Amino acid sequence: MRLDKFLTETKTASRKEASSLARQGKITVNGCVVKDASRHIIPETDSVCVSDRPVIYKKHEYIMLNKPEGYVSATDDRNMPTVLELLPEKIRTGLFPCGRLDRYTVGMMILTDDGDLAHRLLSPKRHAEKEYLFKCERPLSDSDIIKLESGVYIEGGYLTKPCKVRKQSEQSAVITLTEGKYHQIKQMLGGVGNRVSYLERISFAGIPLDPALSRGEWRYLTDDEIDILKKAGS
Repeated sequence: MRLDKFLTETKTASRKEASSLARQGKITVNGCVVKDASRHIIPETDSVCVSDRPVIYKKHEYIMLNKPEGYVSATDDRNMPTVLELLPEKIRTGLFPCGRLDRYTVGMMILTDDGDLAHRLLSPKRHAEKEYLFKCERPLSDSDIIKLESGVYIEGGYLTKPCKVRKQSEQSAVITLTEGKYHQIKQMLGGVGNRVSYLERISFAGIPLDPALSRGEWRYLTDDEIDILKKAGS
C-alpha cells in the first residue's frame, strides 16, 4: 500500500497533507525518515510514525455512538442532521450506520466501514439481537406481554418473530428482537392497543451501550467488543 494511502485510510492525513509531511521529514517508516509519500509499505508489519507519533493501522473502524433524538441514521440527508455529523469530520469518511434508528429513537448505534460484517449482522439469517427499553402510554398487562412475545401482526400483514419482553414497571419494559422491521416496536405496541412514548436501544449484538457515553458522545469499540460483533455476524 502507498504511504499516502495508508495515512489517508488511518485518517491521519489527506494525500496532499501526507506529501507535505513527507517533504518536511516528519514521517518515518521503521525508524527511517521517508520523504516520498508514494513509497509502498506493508501496513500490517511496517512501523509508521508521523511527527514521532505511531500510526496504528486498522483495516476497519468500529464506533459506538449514543444517538440523541433529532438525528437520522444516514450518511447524508438534505433536511435533517445525520448521526455522522456527531463525529469529527476527519474520521467520517467511509463510515455508515450498521442498522437504523428513527429520528426520535435514542441510544446504541454502531458506525463502521466494514460492509461485509454489517451485511451479515443485518441479514435475516443471522439477525443480531437488539435490546430496547420502551415506555408506553398505558400499563402493560400480562396478556399484552404474551402477545408481544408470541408475535403480532404489523404493517403488510407481517407476523413478527417471537421475542423476549422483560417488564420493568407498569408502563415500561425491555424488549429483545432479532429482526428490524420499519418502526417495529411502535407497530407491535400498536398491535396490543398501546403506544410508545419513549424508545432507547440499549444493546446491539450482545454489546451494551456504554453508560459513560452521554447522548451524542461516541468511542471506538474495544478489541473484545469487536470480537463479540464479529462472532454475532459469523
